[in-house]
Amino acid sequence: MTLSVSPRWHGYQYHYQPEKSHVHPFLVDLWQSVYEQTDGQVYIEVCANNGGLKKSHLEVVDQVIEGNIHFYALMGSILGPISPAMNVQSLPFIFKTNDDVYRAMDGEIGDYLRSQLLPKGLYLFPYGLMENGFRHIVCSDKPIYSASDLKDVSIRIPEGQVFEDTFKALGANPIPLFVLELYDALKTGKVNAQENPLAILDSLKLHEVTKYVSKTSHMWSGFNLIGNLPFWQSLPANIQVIIQDNIKIHVGRQRAYTIALNAKLEEDLAMKGMLFNEADTQTFRDCLTGSFYQSWKEQLGNPLWTLLEHRFGKLVNE
Repeated sequence: MTLSVSPRWHGYQYHYQPEKSHVHPFLVDLWQSVYEQTDGQVYIEVCANNGGLKKSHLEVVDQVIEGNIHFYALMGSILGPISPAMNVQSLPFIFKTNDDVYRAMDGEIGDYLRSQLLPKGLYLFPYGLMENGFRHIVCSDKPIYSASDLKDVSIRIPEGQVFEDTFKALGANPIPLFVLELYDALKTGKVNAQENPLAILDSLKLHEVTKYVSKTSHMWSGFNLIGNLPFWQSLPANIQVIIQDNIKIHVGRQRAYTIALNAKLEEDLAMKGMLFNEADTQTFRDCLTGSFYQSWKEQLGNPLWTLLEHRFGKLVNE
């Protein structure tokens, strides 16, 4: 971007997807619009692949809290060590549709999560949850038809306790690994499987190192737009409104694009040699009943669990 004036507020927006992804172009559009609508007063540089930083997600979040990075887009469960409530976005088999997620996270559950992050120095933007998609299990050596096929499978998972608990309950051997290390881990056999939406499979070219896509839709995932709270509070109210309005517009565009992309990618990836199968997800649910959800009710806390059950029905039989 060529600057026409010297910006009063200059910051950095990080995310960990490639430039050619379903995330980067929309963040670029978002901050370009903000720059134009604030007459050049706000200039935010968008840095794909975390700007080349060789740090964990939580180390990047620390940089956001300290104000060295101003905005970050990341999966909710990665923030679990900072606020356990953020794991709610990755609870398995809770959300059935994308609209389920949006109604909850753009509504009262999103408000609750925002209240939990504010004391940590982080601002969770309303309507700032970007779409990634429902996650499926992808293997290099075999399809997964039922939970029993996961026994002892070494599967890469992202950072987040809910992922580890889920795949241990399913009998797999979950291995936390940074997403930008995933391609090499699959190529070298460090892990035999991974689980992600098709958009990630495509953007990271994982079809080159895997073969079988077992459609499970076991979890939904997305990218929460968070900001350094003091930086956000330093902005005048009218500029905050401009930013918030543009977040709603451009995140809305990103959601629609990514839903359509994930729908189209099954055909595209099949043409590249990927083999698809429908998994028996009831066998997965059978492994997660009872103690699994009871444990997560305790970790998330009664206020959040009440909001969750109010929207989606009873999850734990007392």
